[in-house]
Amino acid sequence: MTDNSVLLEQRGQAFWITINRPDKRNALNAGVIAGIAKGYREAHDDKDVRVIVLTGAGDKAFCAGADLQNSGAAFSMDFSRPNVDYADLLRLSQNATKPAIARVGGVCMAGGMGLLCMTDMAVAGDQVIFGLPEVKVGVFPMQVLSLLQSIAPARLINEWALTGEPFDAATAQAAGLLNYVVPATELDAKVDWLIGRIVDKSPTAIRRGKYAMRAIGSMSFDESIAYTESQIALLAMTEDAKEGLKAFGEKRKPTWTGR
Repeated sequence: MTDNSVLLEQRGQAFWITINRPDKRNALNAGVIAGIAKGYREAHDDKDVRVIVLTGAGDKAFCAGADLQNSGAAFSMDFSRPNVDYADLLRLSQNATKPAIARVGGVCMAGGMGLLCMTDMAVAGDQVIFGLPEVKVGVFPMQVLSLLQSIAPARLINEWALTGEPFDAATAQAAGLLNYVVPATELDAKVDWLIGRIVDKSPTAIRRGKYAMRAIGSMSFDESIAYTESQIALLAMTEDAKEGLKAFGEKRKPTWTGR
């Protein structure tokens, strides 16, 4: 079940998912996790949606991690289930075929780092603080590591996870967590600019491209090159590829059908 802890809104061709618990620093609970998952599914069910934007309400926090007000609930598990909802959300994001942007306007900690890592691109305000403080309360960023280890250098991850010390936006960008760091007043403009760079491109190319990037992530070079040479041949047969090449030759903007 979901509640108003997550707001879902389509703005043009972008689908905005906003964690709406600013008084709790947009902390994760069952409703938030379910709401984000619902947003991902709705975005993928709507052919007019081209990009997902994930953010937090207010200017204090993107997401500060699990809601520790009731620490027993935050880390309670049904041990008869081999999977948990937060992990399923990360799985859902990795199988997504529409691009996602994280708009990070405030603190991003713990499980919030997992939300950051599950998107394809990220823009943050230059005042934002990041961190993996789980060791300070006797736990560890286990599930976050599953995505983080493929983005940031191992030495930095070791320091963040083992010390729990926070770091700034410049460090996050240097580590590969962020595409852009901008003044807080320019955050929305930069996100809109990035959305614009996506929605005018072929939805078919992006969809198949994201699928391929996911597939080759665990392949050797020989496996990857064999897979991708067949994928480019298939992509060339799509309507979007034919239209794109024709439009290029005719020196005009393509009209994408998404097929």
